[in-house]
Amino acid sequence: MAKSKKMSKEQSLKLAIGGILTAIVIVLQFIGASIKFGTFSISLILIPVVLGAALCGPIVSAWLGFVFGVVVLISGDASLFLAISVPGTIVTVLLKGTLCGLFAGLVFNALKSKNMTLATILAAIVAPVTNTGVFLLGCRIFFFDAVREWGVAEGFESVAKYMLVGFVGFNFLFELLTNVVLCPIVVRIIEATKKTNK
Repeated sequence: MAKSKKMSKEQSLKLAIGGILTAIVIVLQFIGASIKFGTFSISLILIPVVLGAALCGPIVSAWLGFVFGVVVLISGDASLFLAISVPGTIVTVLLKGTLCGLFAGLVFNALKSKNMTLATILAAIVAPVTNTGVFLLGCRIFFFDAVREWGVAEGFESVAKYMLVGFVGFNFLFELLTNVVLCPIVVRIIEATKKTNK
């Protein structure tokens, strides 16, 4: 009975944390959509996605990534791509968000018993790598001709170089660095608070 109560309390806590992080994802995406560097807006959404992975597991972090994708579509942040291919945009945006959350959660779960800090750092790396990787794959499958034209217009001879350097380079590095720096700090603070309250 006590074990059942403990599980119920843990599940309720995860549900509450998941709800709070969902709200944070929505707010951050709508705010971030207005801050643009180059083609894309700066995204801080992957921080709550990684926190969801560390605090609640891969199902919640996949959900947070999915919500991230939905809000990107609603906010107009994907309008450039929607004008080219609606199905391609929806598939790419929802898949990149969901998979970055899922993979971050799976990596964290696999390593948390060995080293919590390392698990958080690797999850914080996996999330932007997956997010950007799936986005680039979607560009290759659904938007290649348009991306090539954009690259030529900006003076890039190679479409691959444009995609990696001119298209997503700064945004990817920003997401990666903010995740790797901030996520482990926040997780450690939360874990310390949990231990104090026990």
